[in-house]
Amino acid sequence: MKKFKLFSTVLMAALLLVLSACGTSKSTSTTTGGDGEKKTLRVVTDAAYAPFEYQDKGEVVGFDIDFINAVAKEAGYKIKVEHVGWDPIFVELDKKIADIGLSAITINDERKQTYDFSVPYFLSTNKILVPKDSDIKSAADLKNNKTVAVQNATTGQEAVEGLLGKNSDKIKKFENNNLAILELKSGGADAVVADNTVIEQYAKNNPKDNFVVIEDSGAFAKEFYGLMFPKGSKIKADFDKAVKAVIDNGTYADVYKKWFKVEPDTQILKDQQ
Repeated sequence: MKKFKLFSTVLMAALLLVLSACGTSKSTSTTTGGDGEKKTLRVVTDAAYAPFEYQDKGEVVGFDIDFINAVAKEAGYKIKVEHVGWDPIFVELDKKIADIGLSAITINDERKQTYDFSVPYFLSTNKILVPKDSDIKSAADLKNNKTVAVQNATTGQEAVEGLLGKNSDKIKKFENNNLAILELKSGGADAVVADNTVIEQYAKNNPKDNFVVIEDSGAFAKEFYGLMFPKGSKIKADFDKAVKAVIDNGTYADVYKKWFKVEPDTQILKDQQ
């Protein structure tokens, strides 16, 4: 998702009240129980980001879900994955209501001030989704009076703001990428900027929409996803070790090929460790 944290004080307070009202004031323990066995960890996600995490018949599925299940098994933990939405992921980790945040979350310096991250497990970059007959061929073309739809509070939004200006009225922000793409389909936007995997998957699975994906590596930097933990998490080291293990033993490649139908570049992930 490559999202960055944009909380106002009012939003944070409101979310905390909602979580308290919902009775989620107790976290699943990350310590061992009286019998010496590790207790089940609570993993929170925003399951509206296919193919990474989405809901299928009430079940949260996707690349991230298969990945975290493999990593947790390697680390010797049981987990429970829950869809809570994007903003509550940060709130629950702040309050230590949850043990792990998992939602295609980009590791960046701002977030690292507040949270701990695992070693990287996925390489991503932003790309541009446009109609096949569009005159947009690069990120620079977005400056030519184009309206761009983005998911709110993402690095896609941040990238477009860098091109068009933070307060540009040509940027339309939506709760998720599905809504941003619907805006493009309806003619309300000229392009969508989002994670490459998400829009590539959409274009591939919806050929009747006649969308194409534009890459501009000079405009959009490479980014890495990580598992996110509360600051000072005692389980981070276990999961770092497990992430490295599933990458080394081939499990990661199996999960990656299942969802993306290509071989992953695991060396670039190893270089980041």
